[in-house]
Amino acid sequence: MESNVIELKPESNLSLYGQYVIEREGMEIIESPIGFATYYFVEKECYIKDIFVLKDHRKTGEATHLADEITKIAKSKGCTKLYGTICPTAKGSTESMKVLLAYGFKLDSSVSNFIALVKELGD
Repeated sequence: MESNVIELKPESNLSLYGQYVIEREGMEIIESPIGFATYYFVEKECYIKDIFVLKDHRKTGEATHLADEITKIAKSKGCTKLYGTICPTAKGSTESMKVLLAYGFKLDSSVSNFIALVKELGD
């Protein structure tokens, strides 16, 4: 399946939300015409906060392509682990869990209403 081209936008060309994420949340963002992903770094670990794809474009591989871009960036910064989290009571959490598991994440921990998953970043 052909991917939508992911646009790694310079900060000045980001959407208002993208600019907000960088300025106020201190995170990074990748935006494409049909989705976005937010993430941040703590030492040699990269944390994916959100991946969102427009409803009509889900199950097209776009979330995977966004995650692939984050993985490339994380590896280039020397990260050894990629983390993702799920709130089990959130709308769509089952689909989110399926996506993370299919991408190679494994259960790291679970506390109350919070599940953390981890993926080792090899070469």
